[in-house]
Amino acid sequence: MKSLYLLRHAKSSWAEHGLSDRERPLAKRGLHDAPMMGERFQSRGEHLDRVISSPAVRAHTTAQLFCEACGFPAQDIETESDLYFLGSGSIEDVILGQDDQSQALMLVFHNPDITYFANSFEVGFRIDNVPTSGLLRLDCDIAQWSNWSRENTAFGYFDYPKNLSGDVIRG
Repeated sequence: MKSLYLLRHAKSSWAEHGLSDRERPLAKRGLHDAPMMGERFQSRGEHLDRVISSPAVRAHTTAQLFCEACGFPAQDIETESDLYFLGSGSIEDVILGQDDQSQALMLVFHNPDITYFANSFEVGFRIDNVPTSGLLRLDCDIAQWSNWSRENTAFGYFDYPKNLSGDVIRG
């Protein structure tokens, strides 16, 4: 069994005009929410073996803050351009190409891709929008990432910053 975590980048700032989309930093709320979600993750006793982020500043900064809060070495975060608005096929390629030593993989990327991807699984409800810093866990009944598919993957939980109870939503 392997765990796949999908994390949407935290709230970004639009304050600096003239920045490219890839260069946008996090807003104050994003700087708060990303580590808070990392702390919640750690409080559930979960861990990560590998973290791969979109190259956008807001996504990579989210990954760093989340990882620092949950004990994963931020310097070990990898960057993958296929996670920057290239659609579900690219996300699937990233998953299928993973090293089998990793049992718990996190991908940090963007909407609308993360919402479309999340809704491609039977979760028992529709997610209209994965909010910024929203986190999904998918449980994969596989020994090798190269065998990953939607058919052998089940919805684990969904959590997001405004979920004030901290109790995860299960399908």
